[in-house]
Formats: sequence, C-alpha cells, structure tokens
Amino acid sequence: MPAEQYFSAHYAEARVKFLRAANSHGARLASHRNPYAKGPSGEDLFIDVATLGPDDAETALFLVSATHGVEGFAGSAVEIGLFDSRLIAKRPARAKLVILHALNPYGFAWLRRVNEDNVDLNRNCVRFDRPRPTNAGYEALAPAIAPQEWSETGLSALNARLRDFAHEHGFFALQEAITAGQYDYPDGLYFGGHKEAWSIGVLKHVVQRELIRARRLVFLDIHTGLGGFGDLEIISEFPLDSAAYRDAKSWWGDQVKTTASGESLSAHLSGTLDGMLPSLLPEANVTGAALEFGTYPGEAVFRALRADNWLHAFAAPGAPETKAIKEEIRRAFFPDTAEWKNRVWEQAASVLEKTLPIL
Repeated sequence: MPAEQYFSAHYAEARVKFLRAANSHGARLASHRNPYAKGPSGEDLFIDVATLGPDDAETALFLVSATHGVEGFAGSAVEIGLFDSRLIAKRPARAKLVILHALNPYGFAWLRRVNEDNVDLNRNCVRFDRPRPTNAGYEALAPAIAPQEWSETGLSALNARLRDFAHEHGFFALQEAITAGQYDYPDGLYFGGHKEAWSIGVLKHVVQRELIRARRLVFLDIHTGLGGFGDLEIISEFPLDSAAYRDAKSWWGDQVKTTASGESLSAHLSGTLDGMLPSLLPEANVTGAALEFGTYPGEAVFRALRADNWLHAFAAPGAPETKAIKEEIRRAFFPDTAEWKNRVWEQAASVLEKTLPIL
C-alpha cells in the first residue's frame, strides 16, 4: 500500500482504518470511551488498544499515537502502516506488541494539541500528591506566551517581549520557559494540569494489564511539529551515561538525541510519558523515546498554538477566526503533502525495522 494511504483526513477515518488494520491481523482489541468529551459531530471518542503476542511475553514494544491530539495524523498512519506493511511479519513470535491509538482522541478530533481540559498530556505525568514543578520563565512571560487578545499589533508587542527575554537569557532559556511545562496557568500553553488526566489513567491501566510481565520494554511515542520539514529526531530524556540512552543510540543511531545534555531540539520537559514508564514497571529495562517529525519553522508552529489557545480560552463562541485558526494548526502539525507523508513513513518504518528484531 502506498504510504499516503496510511494517513487519514480526520480522527474518525483514522480510527476506522486502525481498527480494520488491527482486526485483519487478529489483534486483541480494547476500546476506552472518553466520558468527558464528544467529537465535533457529537460522536463518541475512543482510545483503542491493539495487542499481539503472548500475554506472558518478557519483551514488548509499546507504540503510542496522538498524545498531542492534532499530531495524531502521523502517529496513526505509522500504526496503521505497521499492520498493513510487511513490517508486522518481523515481530518475533515470543514478543508482544501493544499499539495504543489516539491517547488524546479529543485533541485529534478537534484539532487541538491538548485534551478536553486544556492539559498537555506529555506534561501531565507528575505526582500530584507532591509539590508541582515550577517554571519561573513561564511565570515571567505568561501574558506574552498566551495572548488574551488576538491582533497583529498586539502580537507584535508581545513578540518583542519574548525577543527581549531571549536576548537577555538566551534562546534555549526562552524555549524552556515556553515548552518545559507549567502547572499554574490553566488557560495557558503547555499546561500540565492539576490532576491526572483521564487519558493518562487509561495508559496506566493498559501498562498494568498488558505490560506488567515485561522485563524489556521499548516505548515509542510519535510526535510532530519540531524540526525541519519531514526530518526525524529520536528524542530521549535519559542521561548520556544511562543504559536507556546507550541502548537507544546503539539501536537507532545518530538520530537519537537527549534533552538531558542539551543536544536535542527539545528542551528538557516535566511530566513526560517516557519519564513515567520506568516507575510503572520497576522490574523492567525500559528504553523510551519520542519520534519527532519536523513540519514548519518554530515561529509558525508557535503562532498556530497561540492562536488555537486564544480561540478556545478567550475568544467568543463562533469567532470568525475559527476556520482559519483550525486550518493553521492542522497544517502546522500535519503538512498534508505527499513528500512529507512519504518521509514520515519511510523514517518511521526504518526505526520499526530496526526495533522489531531486537524484541
């Protein structure tokens, strides 16, 4: 099947394709309905989990898509492609595959990066019974990062404030302030939440049910929006001297970069999925990474995120800017071109081709 056919135009189509592909290979399926949100047409929204392999497998691959909702176009396609291409035949019979489709079905359906509560799920994996992480940079810049009014004149002034911060503290400090995660501004960007999100609860349930016997786990979380057009960075957050980083580097090569050393395009983040997994499986050797596929320059992606945040947090219902903003954020995380889709699939397939035989 040509790579473009793995991609879908919207969440509902992606779900149908995923379930069909999983069923065609006899995967065991479990569906979890979101009790807190519906789709744009009033439809139910689901996290779907497909499992292949023995229940007592000691090695496993855990693949997750749409942690950041609108980024799910690529992640869903990779999961569908895994089933529909020759790759699935490379799974060792003794190994288990757990493929979670649309961790954030609300964001996928509504073209948002966040969930129904404006929570960034990849900042939500913290212990809420402990003091929350702080982010002094975000606190200093909060009104400039997440505008409450949307006009070119206003944006120009706020952007100047962000540039001044970068000039004084460095660009990386600005990136960290914006993206590392914050827990004090529920209407802001990169909000990690005040409690565990429904989606994270489902993910924990899946891990406990399907992966608790694993002694070796490879975790891949598929993202878009950071990096050059169609480029792949395999983002680890483990230190250079850790076994998880060394394993990732030996399996996947120089595309592996860690946020722990500053070599990654990403800042070091709070409350991530791959940071949480080792604590859920203390008996397992866990190697986790994000497959990050670039789209457009960071300024364009950031503008799309700010616009979408303004639309949902501060704009009047039915604002005339709605259609344009939704088109903008979809394009920022899903360049709907043959070139981009082919590059995403080819590189994801290469990673999976290297991963499956080592399970």
